[in-house]
Amino acid sequence: MQAAATVKGIPAMLERLHVKSEASTIDGVRVHILTPDTIPVENQGKVLVHVHGGCYVLFPGESGTPEGIIMAGDGHYKVISVDYRMPPEAYFPAAVDDALTVYKAVLRDTPAKNIGVFGTSARGALTLELVLRAREQSLPVPGALASGTPMSDATKTGDSFYTNEKVDNILVSRDGFCDAATVIYAKGHDLADPLISPVYGDMHGFPPTILTTGTRDLLLSNTVRVHRKLRRAGVEATLQVYEGQSHAQYEFDDTLPESKEAFGEIASFFGAHLGK
Repeated sequence: MQAAATVKGIPAMLERLHVKSEASTIDGVRVHILTPDTIPVENQGKVLVHVHGGCYVLFPGESGTPEGIIMAGDGHYKVISVDYRMPPEAYFPAAVDDALTVYKAVLRDTPAKNIGVFGTSARGALTLELVLRAREQSLPVPGALASGTPMSDATKTGDSFYTNEKVDNILVSRDGFCDAATVIYAKGHDLADPLISPVYGDMHGFPPTILTTGTRDLLLSNTVRVHRKLRRAGVEATLQVYEGQSHAQYEFDDTLPESKEAFGEIASFFGAHLGK
Protein backbone atom coordinates (compact mmCIF):
# COMPACT_ATOMS: atom_id res chain seq x y z
CA MET A 1 0.00 0.00 0.00
CA GLN A 2 2.85 2.38 0.83
CA ALA A 3 4.61 1.59 -2.45
CA ALA A 4 1.39 2.02 -4.45
CA ALA A 5 0.76 5.43 -2.89
CA THR A 6 4.30 6.50 -3.74
CA VAL A 7 4.00 5.35 -7.36
CA LYS A 8 0.87 7.45 -7.85
CA GLY A 9 2.89 10.62 -7.35
CA ILE A 10 5.77 9.70 -9.65
CA PRO A 11 4.32 10.81 -13.04
CA ALA A 12 3.79 14.33 -11.71
CA MET A 13 7.27 14.35 -10.17
CA LEU A 14 8.84 13.25 -13.46
CA GLU A 15 7.00 16.01 -15.31
CA ARG A 16 7.82 18.62 -12.68
CA LEU A 17 11.53 17.79 -12.68
CA HIS A 18 11.77 17.12 -16.44
CA VAL A 19 13.07 13.57 -16.07
CA LYS A 20 12.41 10.44 -18.14
CA SER A 21 12.23 7.04 -16.34
CA GLU A 22 12.86 3.76 -18.14
CA ALA A 23 12.64 0.32 -16.48
CA SER A 24 15.40 -2.05 -17.56
CA THR A 25 17.80 -4.74 -16.33
CA ILE A 26 21.57 -4.63 -16.07
CA ASP A 27 23.31 -8.00 -15.84
CA GLY A 28 20.11 -9.49 -14.44
CA VAL A 29 19.47 -6.74 -11.88
CA ARG A 30 16.32 -4.63 -12.17
CA VAL A 31 16.98 -0.91 -12.58
CA HIS A 32 15.32 2.32 -13.60
CA ILE A 33 17.29 4.64 -15.89
CA LEU A 34 16.52 8.24 -14.95
CA THR A 35 17.52 10.81 -17.55
CA PRO A 36 16.97 14.56 -17.25
CA ASP A 37 15.85 16.49 -20.32
CA THR A 38 19.05 18.51 -20.13
CA ILE A 39 22.52 17.28 -19.12
CA PRO A 40 25.12 20.07 -19.06
CA VAL A 41 28.45 19.49 -20.77
CA GLU A 42 30.26 19.10 -17.45
CA ASN A 43 27.96 16.22 -16.41
CA GLN A 44 28.05 14.34 -19.68
CA GLY A 45 29.94 11.05 -19.44
CA LYS A 46 29.22 10.91 -15.71
CA VAL A 47 26.78 8.49 -14.07
CA LEU A 48 25.22 8.35 -10.61
CA VAL A 49 24.25 4.95 -9.20
CA HIS A 50 21.33 5.23 -6.79
CA VAL A 51 20.37 2.64 -4.18
CA HIS A 52 16.96 3.10 -2.55
CA GLY A 53 16.14 2.87 1.13
CA GLY A 54 13.28 1.44 3.14
CA CYS A 55 15.04 -0.60 5.83
CA TYR A 56 15.96 -3.25 3.23
CA VAL A 57 12.30 -4.35 2.81
CA LEU A 58 10.31 -1.35 1.53
CA PHE A 59 9.86 0.54 -1.78
CA PRO A 60 10.20 -2.10 -4.51
CA GLY A 61 10.19 -1.29 -8.20
CA GLU A 62 9.31 2.22 -9.30
CA SER A 63 8.41 3.23 -5.73
CA GLY A 64 12.14 3.28 -4.91
CA THR A 65 13.00 5.91 -7.52
CA PRO A 66 11.88 9.32 -6.10
CA GLU A 67 15.25 10.22 -4.58
CA GLY A 68 16.93 9.29 -7.85
CA ILE A 69 14.41 11.40 -9.79
CA ILE A 70 15.13 14.43 -7.60
CA MET A 71 18.88 14.04 -8.13
CA ALA A 72 18.45 13.60 -11.89
CA GLY A 73 16.17 16.63 -12.11
CA ASP A 74 17.87 19.01 -9.71
CA GLY A 75 21.44 17.81 -10.26
CA HIS A 76 21.14 17.20 -14.03
CA TYR A 77 22.89 13.85 -13.97
CA LYS A 78 22.02 10.53 -15.58
CA VAL A 79 20.98 8.26 -12.70
CA ILE A 80 20.70 4.49 -12.56
CA SER A 81 18.39 3.50 -9.70
CA VAL A 82 18.95 -0.08 -8.52
CA ASP A 83 15.83 -2.11 -7.69
CA TYR A 84 17.75 -4.64 -5.60
CA ARG A 85 16.21 -7.87 -4.36
CA MET A 86 14.50 -7.72 -0.96
CA PRO A 87 12.84 -10.20 1.42
CA PRO A 88 11.12 -12.53 0.84
CA GLU A 89 12.71 -12.73 -2.63
CA ALA A 90 16.25 -12.62 -1.20
CA TYR A 91 18.07 -11.79 2.02
CA PHE A 92 21.53 -10.52 3.03
CA PRO A 93 23.78 -9.88 1.12
CA ALA A 94 21.47 -9.58 -1.91
CA ALA A 95 21.10 -5.78 -1.68
CA VAL A 96 24.82 -4.98 -1.72
CA ASP A 97 25.54 -7.70 -4.27
CA ASP A 98 22.93 -6.32 -6.70
CA ALA A 99 24.23 -2.78 -6.25
CA LEU A 100 27.78 -3.99 -6.91
CA THR A 101 26.66 -5.88 -10.03
CA VAL A 102 25.27 -2.65 -11.48
CA TYR A 103 28.37 -0.70 -10.43
CA LYS A 104 30.63 -3.24 -12.17
CA ALA A 105 28.52 -3.00 -15.32
CA VAL A 106 28.77 0.80 -15.33
CA LEU A 107 32.55 0.48 -14.92
CA ARG A 108 32.75 -1.25 -18.30
CA ASP A 109 31.88 2.00 -20.08
CA THR A 110 32.60 4.69 -17.49
CA PRO A 111 35.81 5.41 -15.56
CA ALA A 112 35.39 5.00 -11.80
CA LYS A 113 36.30 8.67 -11.27
CA ASN A 114 33.17 9.61 -13.28
CA ILE A 115 30.79 7.47 -11.18
CA GLY A 116 29.04 8.71 -8.07
CA VAL A 117 27.00 6.53 -5.71
CA PHE A 118 24.24 7.91 -3.49
CA GLY A 119 21.33 6.91 -1.31
CA THR A 120 19.59 7.63 1.99
CA SER A 121 18.84 5.56 5.12
CA ALA A 122 19.38 1.85 4.34
CA ARG A 123 20.64 3.00 0.96
CA GLY A 124 22.95 5.43 2.80
CA ALA A 125 24.51 2.38 4.41
CA LEU A 126 24.50 0.55 1.07
CA THR A 127 26.63 3.27 -0.53
CA LEU A 128 29.29 2.57 2.10
CA GLU A 129 28.85 -1.20 1.88
CA LEU A 130 29.26 -1.07 -1.89
CA VAL A 131 32.72 0.50 -1.49
CA LEU A 132 33.72 -2.12 1.08
CA ARG A 133 32.55 -4.87 -1.29
CA ALA A 134 34.28 -3.27 -4.28
CA ARG A 135 37.59 -3.19 -2.42
CA GLU A 136 37.17 -6.87 -1.48
CA GLN A 137 37.07 -7.58 -5.23
CA SER A 138 39.95 -5.20 -6.03
CA LEU A 139 37.67 -2.89 -8.01
CA PRO A 140 38.34 0.85 -8.30
CA VAL A 141 36.20 2.90 -5.92
CA PRO A 142 33.72 5.51 -7.20
CA GLY A 143 34.72 9.12 -7.66
CA ALA A 144 32.46 10.32 -4.83
CA LEU A 145 29.71 9.17 -2.45
CA ALA A 146 26.62 10.81 -0.97
CA SER A 147 25.46 8.87 2.07
CA GLY A 148 22.26 10.27 3.54
CA THR A 149 21.54 9.51 7.21
CA PRO A 150 23.05 6.04 6.82
CA MET A 151 21.87 3.04 8.85
CA SER A 152 25.54 2.49 9.53
CA ASP A 153 25.14 0.58 12.80
CA ALA A 154 22.33 -1.96 13.03
CA THR A 155 23.38 -2.88 16.58
CA LYS A 156 21.65 0.27 17.89
CA THR A 157 24.89 1.76 19.21
CA GLY A 158 25.03 5.56 19.31
CA ASP A 159 23.86 8.48 21.42
CA SER A 160 20.97 9.67 19.24
CA PHE A 161 19.28 6.25 19.38
CA TYR A 162 18.44 7.35 22.93
CA THR A 163 18.34 11.15 22.85
CA ASN A 164 16.13 11.28 19.73
CA GLU A 165 13.88 8.34 20.54
CA LYS A 166 10.27 9.47 20.01
CA VAL A 167 11.65 12.85 18.90
CA ASP A 168 12.24 11.50 15.39
CA ASN A 169 8.71 11.31 13.93
CA ILE A 170 9.79 9.01 11.06
CA LEU A 171 11.75 6.16 12.66
CA VAL A 172 10.37 6.96 16.15
CA SER A 173 12.18 4.24 18.14
CA ARG A 174 15.44 2.30 18.02
CA ASP A 175 13.26 -0.78 18.57
CA GLY A 176 10.72 0.12 15.88
CA PHE A 177 9.83 -1.18 12.42
CA CYS A 178 13.17 -0.34 10.80
CA ASP A 179 15.14 -2.37 13.34
CA ALA A 180 12.72 -5.29 12.90
CA ALA A 181 13.00 -5.08 9.11
CA THR A 182 16.79 -5.08 9.21
CA VAL A 183 16.74 -8.20 11.37
CA ILE A 184 14.52 -9.86 8.76
CA TYR A 185 16.95 -8.88 5.98
CA ALA A 186 19.97 -10.12 7.99
CA LYS A 187 18.25 -13.50 8.51
CA GLY A 188 20.39 -14.51 11.48
CA HIS A 189 23.61 -12.92 10.21
CA ASP A 190 25.77 -10.92 12.63
CA LEU A 191 24.40 -7.35 12.65
CA ALA A 192 27.90 -6.02 13.35
CA ASP A 193 29.16 -7.32 9.99
CA PRO A 194 30.48 -4.24 8.10
CA LEU A 195 28.28 -5.22 5.14
CA ILE A 196 25.28 -4.57 7.42
CA SER A 197 26.86 -2.04 9.82
CA PRO A 198 29.51 -0.32 7.68
CA VAL A 199 30.73 1.94 10.49
CA TYR A 200 32.73 -1.11 11.61
CA GLY A 201 34.50 -1.39 8.24
CA ASP A 202 37.93 -0.09 7.25
CA MET A 203 37.34 3.25 5.50
CA HIS A 204 40.89 3.97 4.42
CA GLY A 205 40.94 4.70 0.71
CA PHE A 206 37.26 5.70 0.51
CA PRO A 207 36.34 8.39 -2.03
CA PRO A 208 35.24 11.89 -0.96
CA THR A 209 31.90 11.58 0.83
CA ILE A 210 29.08 13.94 1.75
CA LEU A 211 26.80 12.91 4.62
CA THR A 212 23.38 14.41 5.39
CA THR A 213 21.27 14.24 8.56
CA GLY A 214 19.08 16.37 10.86
CA THR A 215 19.03 17.39 14.50
CA ARG A 216 15.98 15.19 15.25
CA ASP A 217 17.23 12.18 13.28
CA LEU A 218 17.37 8.88 15.18
CA LEU A 219 20.40 8.11 13.01
CA LEU A 220 22.20 11.40 13.69
CA SER A 221 24.88 9.52 15.64
CA ASN A 222 25.14 6.86 12.91
CA THR A 223 25.91 9.66 10.48
CA VAL A 224 28.31 11.56 12.76
CA ARG A 225 30.24 8.38 13.58
CA VAL A 226 30.74 7.62 9.89
CA HIS A 227 31.96 11.18 9.34
CA ARG A 228 34.53 10.84 12.11
CA LYS A 229 35.56 7.37 10.89
CA LEU A 230 36.17 8.77 7.40
CA ARG A 231 38.10 11.78 8.71
CA ARG A 232 40.30 9.58 10.89
CA ALA A 233 41.04 7.51 7.79
CA GLY A 234 42.18 10.65 5.98
CA VAL A 235 39.14 10.79 3.69
CA GLU A 236 37.64 14.10 2.58
CA ALA A 237 34.20 14.08 4.18
CA THR A 238 31.52 16.76 4.51
CA LEU A 239 28.77 16.58 7.14
CA GLN A 240 25.58 18.61 6.72
CA VAL A 241 23.05 18.67 9.57
CA TYR A 242 19.67 20.34 9.07
CA GLU A 243 17.79 22.03 11.88
CA GLY A 244 14.62 20.34 13.11
CA GLN A 245 14.63 17.52 10.56
CA SER A 246 13.81 13.93 11.45
CA HIS A 247 15.11 10.94 9.53
CA ALA A 248 15.52 11.59 5.79
CA GLN A 249 12.89 14.35 5.70
CA TYR A 250 14.92 16.35 3.20
CA GLU A 251 13.94 13.87 0.46
CA PHE A 252 10.21 13.55 1.08
CA ASP A 253 8.98 16.49 -1.02
CA ASP A 254 10.99 17.77 -3.96
CA THR A 255 9.10 21.09 -3.95
CA LEU A 256 10.31 22.19 -0.50
CA PRO A 257 13.20 24.67 -0.17
CA GLU A 258 14.87 22.34 2.35
CA SER A 259 14.95 19.59 -0.27
CA LYS A 260 16.29 21.95 -2.92
CA GLU A 261 19.03 23.04 -0.53
CA ALA A 262 20.06 19.51 0.47
CA PHE A 263 20.13 18.10 -3.05
CA GLY A 264 21.84 21.24 -4.28
CA GLU A 265 24.65 20.62 -1.79
CA ILE A 266 24.94 16.99 -2.87
CA ALA A 267 24.96 17.87 -6.57
CA SER A 268 27.62 20.50 -5.97
CA PHE A 269 29.72 17.96 -4.09
CA PHE A 270 29.52 15.53 -7.00
CA GLY A 271 30.36 18.38 -9.36
CA ALA A 272 33.47 19.21 -7.36
CA HIS A 273 34.78 15.65 -7.21
CA LEU A 274 33.63 13.53 -10.14
CA GLY A 275 36.10 13.36 -12.99
CA LYS A 276 39.03 14.46 -10.82
